[in-house]
Amino acid sequence: AHISGHLPLTEACRAVNKERILTVIKLSFEVIKKLGIPEPRIAVAGLNPHAGEMGLFGREEITEISPAVKEACSQGMNVAGPIPPDTVFYRAKRGEFDLVIAMYHDQGHIPLKLWDFLGGVSITLGLPLIRTSVDHGTAFDRAGRGTASPKSLIAAIGLATQLINQEKET
Repeated sequence: AHISGHLPLTEACRAVNKERILTVIKLSFEVIKKLGIPEPRIAVAGLNPHAGEMGLFGREEITEISPAVKEACSQGMNVAGPIPPDTVFYRAKRGEFDLVIAMYHDQGHIPLKLWDFLGGVSITLGLPLIRTSVDHGTAFDRAGRGTASPKSLIAAIGLATQLINQEKET
């Protein structure tokens, strides 16, 4: 999950605030439960190098991220953070977390694309409907050439179907 989407980095940094982080944590918590993880373990990445080093590299971890994590924990969610962004995805891949919340687009997309470039799926949270899409962009440059892989599209449709079926059960 991401706190911000397609924004210039300067704007993405300004979008990091307690309310937005808490909203993304809550939405992510609910969706991951719908995907069959009853007690999700969520990691929240820091914004700054080394998660700010207690204010040495920025104060967002102290003023915005930590308060949001504490509030989520007080509401019964299993949330850890802020965790240094250079290690949080490694820890998630090892199985320590079920979901990582990144502070901005590329912070979250770089590890995802390294992990499975063609299989990534994007979910837009907080809408009154289920919206999934491929995670690699439109691939207009490959249209009509027979070179584009359908893997991400198939995964996006499969995830949407899973979420729809879960909605029907509740």
